[in-house]
Amino acid sequence: MTKVVVNGDIDKALRKLKVKVARSGVPSALKKKKFHIKPGVERRIKKEEGIKNSHKRNHN
Repeated sequence: MTKVVVNGDIDKALRKLKVKVARSGVPSALKKKKFHIKPGVERRIKKEEGIKNSHKRNHN
């Protein structure tokens, strides 16, 4: 990937790159693949996250 730095503003280019990487989901995918999770545990985690997210949505 090529980045163009305008007026020598490396900080702004670096910030944009960090945002793009975060939005792509690469860090969270690597975090999840650090070690093996049993299928049952994975389902339980997803279910708990779904319940937590639904509580967040219904809170407002």
